[in-house]
Amino acid sequence: MRSSHIKFIRISAALLIGSLGVSWTHAATPADSACPALLQQNVLRLQDEKPQSLCQYAGKVVVVVNTASFCGFTPQYEGLEALHAKYKDQGLVVLGFPSNDFSQETGSNKQIADFCENTFGVKFPMFTKTSVTGKDASPLFKQLSAKTGTTPKWNFYKYVISRNGQSVESFNSMTDPKSKSFIREIEKQLASK
Repeated sequence: MRSSHIKFIRISAALLIGSLGVSWTHAATPADSACPALLQQNVLRLQDEKPQSLCQYAGKVVVVVNTASFCGFTPQYEGLEALHAKYKDQGLVVLGFPSNDFSQETGSNKQIADFCENTFGVKFPMFTKTSVTGKDASPLFKQLSAKTGTTPKWNFYKYVISRNGQSVESFNSMTDPKSKSFIREIEKQLASK
């Protein structure tokens, strides 16, 4: 049965059950189970602090990077945006997580959003200020650290997650988004369907 038919049946059933005054919860579907465990979490979008499911990026090659506005590596925003623009149609997404763990991201979420957009033209998804190290690290960064055996040592630490979420490679802050080794890993993951 085609997914559009299944959706129609679910919506019809929900309307019917709802009209009877019975509550109905959505059971997991094969499409839901296609989301890797690493991405099965919600985060808040930087611009409006609305919850976003990272499952929307399932099936893509995901670059996760902790960012900061007042760091020597801040110009890497430009390279990350160029990378996102160049490869997004092939299935790449860059996800930015501003962090003040290294005391270089002191602004509010709105100030960070304005800075990223106005200074570097950032269009890739950005999320609210996030802890990336230690006991207060977000669940995503705890999982990334567990999978790679390394935590961010500074701002602009990068993780490349395979399409199925099983493979994660880490790159330190010194790795420029234009570096050959970084691009080679991204292209390798993009080629893997």
